[in-house]
Amino acid sequence: MPKLWQVTKLIRSKNAGPFELTFDVIFKDHATYEKVRDAKSINAAWFAKTYRLPPEVVVIINYDAASAIKITIPRPTISGDINDTDVYGGQQYGPLVELDVP
Repeated sequence: MPKLWQVTKLIRSKNAGPFELTFDVIFKDHATYEKVRDAKSINAAWFAKTYRLPPEVVVIINYDAASAIKITIPRPTISGDINDTDVYGGQQYGPLVELDVP
């Protein structure tokens, strides 16, 4: 089973304002995107477990026109807070790259 990084052009995370993080997953081709989308490999349960959140706060948007999936979650710490270790949210995608996909 391939890892997500092997079938994508881009996997990134970034701030979606000071209170949320967004993850963008853009696939190399539409057929692979559809296979991963339909298998629901990227899902709220996985994000909830990985990022220690309740599943109901995870928003997943499939964007067919771009062969992309966007995920938004609340930031664990407000961006720029004294306890924030990633002000821009750019390092939060790490666990996602090793996700097994069909």
